[in-house]
Amino acid sequence: MEQLIRKIKGMVHLKAYRKQRDDLYFITVEKAQLEMILSHLKKNEGFTHLAFLQAVDFIEDSRFQLTYMLYNYETGVNLGVLVLIDRDKPEMNSIHKLWAHGWQYQRELHELYGIDFPGSPRVHESFVLEGWEEMPPMRRDFDTLEYSERTFFQRPGRSTNDPKEYMKEKMYKNYAASPRIRRDDE
Repeated sequence: MEQLIRKIKGMVHLKAYRKQRDDLYFITVEKAQLEMILSHLKKNEGFTHLAFLQAVDFIEDSRFQLTYMLYNYETGVNLGVLVLIDRDKPEMNSIHKLWAHGWQYQRELHELYGIDFPGSPRVHESFVLEGWEEMPPMRRDFDTLEYSERTFFQRPGRSTNDPKEYMKEKMYKNYAASPRIRRDDE
């Protein structure tokens, strides 16, 4: 893997590199270089499987981090390729031409985080949240409590109970009073 990292450093500006385990590595690249690196890793280095694409909202830095997790079947190595994008106008090139199933991940990230992937098939169609008109719900500034209070009927009578005491009362209150069943071998 060290040889591959040296090769990548010769191709692009590698912002960061981390070995997490013998079979798990992470690299961070510039947004403009992502597509070229992903293509190289797939076509020349054996990372043919896109395991997932995920986003992390770094609201404090006004950035999203995208993680493209790739897998090499021959070596058994996982490689996470990370890229930071602007949170104010989140946009990233589509990878659906490299991995056909990539459009599904991109569609999900568009709906849940508001990240746009121009040219990705069906990216603007609802994926899970049909008819959703609020801020994307996985953004850290989405107020789940306010949304719940505004959207759902508040049912009276809810209370919090100590689980240990509740179980004693509801499930075992007659246990001490019931006759003990004797086994034949006693």
